[in-house]
Amino acid sequence: MTRIVPLLRSYLRSGNMGYLRKWLLIGSLIGVAAGLGSIAFFTAMTWATKLFLGLGTGFVPPAPVGEGETVVTAIARRWMIPVVTTLGGLISGLIVYKLTPEAEGDGADAAIEAFHHKDGMIRSRVPLVKLLTSAITIGSGGSAGREGPIAQIAAGFGSVLGRLLKLSVQERRIAVAAGIGAGIGAIFKTPLGGALLSTEILYLEGFEVGALVPSFIASVIGYSIFASWVGYTPMFGSHYDIVFNDPYSLLYYAALGLICGGVGILYPRCFYGMRNLFRSLRIPNYLKPALGGLGVGILGLFLPQVLGTGYGWLQIVMEPQLTIPTGLMVLLAFAKIVATSLSVGSGGSGGVFAPGLFIGGMLGAAFWSGLHNIAPHVPPTPEPFVVVGMVALFGGVAHAPLAVMFMVGEMTGSYTMLAPAMLAVGISYVIVGRNSIYENQVESPAKSPAHRYEYSFPLLTQLSVKDALRTDITPVTTEDTVEQVEQRLLSDTLKSLPVIDPQTGNLAGVVSLEDILLRAPARDGTSIRDVMSTNVVTITTEDSLARVMELMSRHDVSSLPVLENSGRGSKLVGVISRRDVARVYTRAAERLLRKEISQ
Repeated sequence: MTRIVPLLRSYLRSGNMGYLRKWLLIGSLIGVAAGLGSIAFFTAMTWATKLFLGLGTGFVPPAPVGEGETVVTAIARRWMIPVVTTLGGLISGLIVYKLTPEAEGDGADAAIEAFHHKDGMIRSRVPLVKLLTSAITIGSGGSAGREGPIAQIAAGFGSVLGRLLKLSVQERRIAVAAGIGAGIGAIFKTPLGGALLSTEILYLEGFEVGALVPSFIASVIGYSIFASWVGYTPMFGSHYDIVFNDPYSLLYYAALGLICGGVGILYPRCFYGMRNLFRSLRIPNYLKPALGGLGVGILGLFLPQVLGTGYGWLQIVMEPQLTIPTGLMVLLAFAKIVATSLSVGSGGSGGVFAPGLFIGGMLGAAFWSGLHNIAPHVPPTPEPFVVVGMVALFGGVAHAPLAVMFMVGEMTGSYTMLAPAMLAVGISYVIVGRNSIYENQVESPAKSPAHRYEYSFPLLTQLSVKDALRTDITPVTTEDTVEQVEQRLLSDTLKSLPVIDPQTGNLAGVVSLEDILLRAPARDGTSIRDVMSTNVVTITTEDSLARVMELMSRHDVSSLPVLENSGRGSKLVGVISRRDVARVYTRAAERLLRKEISQ
């Protein structure tokens, strides 16, 4: 590793490195991590289920056909369900809150937060902790999905890779987004939907277009690795027999969209209401997932279908002969909302995607069951309504209608229901409005901190540092004294000056009048080395002025040293200040205005 990383850095900084070649390499690495991470997580989740639910209660939830056998077994020790779910919550809570508190709750939302508000930074320990705690939560019967954990696991690797390769902040954000898509695309065997989801899930409205190509590359590779191990059969099998050939049935699908939109408002409100309730409890945080697990366990005594991801039960209601009563399916849809709010809202580790599909699928199956004997133009089997219900509910509540449509199509091996799904999810999306299951989504790219200056001052993105760079600044050296530097700062318009090592010519730090006043009040020949700041924010000649303003604003500085490139040991080539940016921006805006007037 110590030799590979410098080689990769050198390769990425080579002069002939184009966009596609760069992201082909980075995306491939993220895809490999997503594929292997999906295998590790799926294996851990399988073993945790056998250990907790299997040995503890004698019950293992049914699996979808693409991942095992859809077999409903008897519950040997039903009374053990609350014991097992409580124990799983306690173990998960202890690990999370003692090691990595940011691994609590839904992993996809945490990855979205890292993209917008944390410069794509996810601690390196998060993926491993998330893998372990989510496997325990789901394996012990917690009502949660696996897309959130694997999204945070793969996004975490993208963040770590970005730091190792010294990518820019924007590139690290893209690596995190690509990780989200690769992880979800791999573990659900939905490479197209996963890639699209990584661009759509970040916003209430809009797409992160820059993440599209890296996500496609990473998602395909992650999917190929995971599917080569677990099999290429779609999660719910191939449903080529379901077709849309009756336009009159669109009325029923529109009605299903209305139902899913209404429940789609309830789902996040219940979830975050329960989350806030648990946060207000004055007990140690690590005990809260155990309390949530106890609640799920009590619910599971009467409705064991709410335990785990619930995908096997969705498989059952897709069968031509519906074996679950209509009233029970409606009850299960609302019970799943409560169970998920208890499991994940209490701080347990898991995702909200699988429960969303479960809720929508059960509503679709129940709606079909109520219609098929009394209404005309209703399909003969429930599968179409289950598929459309899954898309309509979660596509609306996640504000990702396009991605979820393709994901459900890949999960079922058929795109024949796209037209009804488009109608239903469109209606659901409008009804859901600003309600979202992901609270860290921002309204649009223009409102994201990742694009603050791009959208506020779009011209800044077209101007580079080299357009405003000052090269007439003689840097301070580490051998200069405080008295010498103080006189320069008093006579210069810059509030700080770069300091270089005279032996190597590399940037050693920066110094300001504030540094001198605070650290060398005596002015007794003190070396500037003893008062300069070594934690330096730098920029390169290839960065945009939008990036300059973002860094200056975030770190509250008025000037930045400019390096040749972002690599270690890069030479100082000049300085750029807010005044320089304003000067160049004003001139460029005037030229643009004159050009528009002349036309």
